[in-house]
Amino acid sequence: VQLQASGGGLVQAGGSLRLSCAASRRTFSNNAVGWFRQAPGKEREFVAGISWRGGSTLYADSVKGRFTISRDNAKNTVYLQMNSLKPEDTAVYSCAAARGSLVTSLLSEYAYWGQGTLVTVSS
Repeated sequence: VQLQASGGGLVQAGGSLRLSCAASRRTFSNNAVGWFRQAPGKEREFVAGISWRGGSTLYADSVKGRFTISRDNAKNTVYLQMNSLKPEDTAVYSCAAARGSLVTSLLSEYAYWGQGTLVTVSS
């Protein structure tokens, strides 16, 4: 079971980044996927999630209207398009596969985690 997040980097406020989460087919099979982030000194928080088929999405209030989650099951990849980035978006972003196929924001429902990618937004 392997997940790998990529696409992080340094960007100015107002800029955009697209994160990718690649997984083995076994990891993605029938699983919802979520993006989480953890800033220094803070707890991990839910950012966005998507159901197995991609028909349902869920966003944290802090990123609604700015971030978009999508998935390409043929490529076993989930994306997080981040626009209008703010300094408070600075964090390590990680992706995770849920135990089930329905989208959820509950941390406890995510069973498979990959290493994160650092996003730094300068003011």
